[in-house]
Amino acid sequence: MKIIQILTTISFGDAVSNDTIALRDALLQMGYETAIYAENIDPRLPKGTAKKVKYMPPLGKDDVILYHLSTGTELNYKVAKYQTKKILVYHSVTPPEFFLPYSQAAAQLCQYGLDGAKYLADKMDYCLADSEFNKNDLLEMGYQCPVDVLPILIAFEDYKKAPSRKVLRKYRTEGTNILFTGRIAPNKRQEDVIAAFYHYKKYYDPKARLFLVGSYAGMESYYAKLWSYVEELGVQDVYFTGHIKFDEILAYYHLADVFLCTSEHEGFCVPLVEAMYFQVPVIAYDCAAIGGTLGGSGLLVSDKDPLLLAGAVNRLRTDDELRNAILENQKIRLQSFEQSRVKAQFVDYLTGFLKGK
Repeated sequence: MKIIQILTTISFGDAVSNDTIALRDALLQMGYETAIYAENIDPRLPKGTAKKVKYMPPLGKDDVILYHLSTGTELNYKVAKYQTKKILVYHSVTPPEFFLPYSQAAAQLCQYGLDGAKYLADKMDYCLADSEFNKNDLLEMGYQCPVDVLPILIAFEDYKKAPSRKVLRKYRTEGTNILFTGRIAPNKRQEDVIAAFYHYKKYYDPKARLFLVGSYAGMESYYAKLWSYVEELGVQDVYFTGHIKFDEILAYYHLADVFLCTSEHEGFCVPLVEAMYFQVPVIAYDCAAIGGTLGGSGLLVSDKDPLLLAGAVNRLRTDDELRNAILENQKIRLQSFEQSRVKAQFVDYLTGFLKGK
């Protein structure tokens, strides 16, 4: 029996691709014949990581496909035609309305993705959603097959690599460092982080810095809007890094005093877990999968009023008892995402599915 994984694009360093590679390793450890197939393969990946979908071998009815869905693609429709056992690994699709003011193409791609997900509702044998939020999405789309929750597999070993000394030297100075990581995209609402930073800098720490770490490729109009907002506020020390090297990303986590997330749509939000790993206290808006990923840790807020957020940042900077309590809770929550634990959960789910439970 072959168990193969299919996805649209396998990239260097993104969460879905890392999850796919980690699941491949788990399948190999279980003794299965397995491989990854994708329409697009990042050339930076080690040779042999994945093969083009067109080279996929014939599959029998006892073989299994793990299909990763996170965007709009024809594969969402083609995968239904395979006469095999099919498992959907659902990573969420951002609602298109977030992108409509900035990119018609991005909005259409998201809508195509949601349409594809709905199309597959009666064509899958089993589903793994990486959050309870995503599971509920599938149920609302009409999925009748069993759906279980399996967190994204995160390669914590990578975080032990050396951070960029250049970045550390440049910013390891007096002043609070506020961080948000994630691509520059309208669903992530970086403007709300900027507004909170403006008030924090004005009322609490004039030497504070804000680092918005993430690529803005394809979202140049939204990025331009954010810069215009920064200029309108007249706030200094806001840094957009754009796409950067991994050791530089690590450096910003090492520098951060607070991780501030005001996103309005996340299917899981790996950066929250990264912040936990680097012992950076999290303040996050309670929306979509955010609360589920934090799992009772961090400081979850239901109001994005910038003055309140600024006050929350200041509280974490001045109240050692609160900060330490939050960090301790984050440390406990982090254990839920340990690779060995998530892999064991995957093995249990897959074994149960194959046995027909």
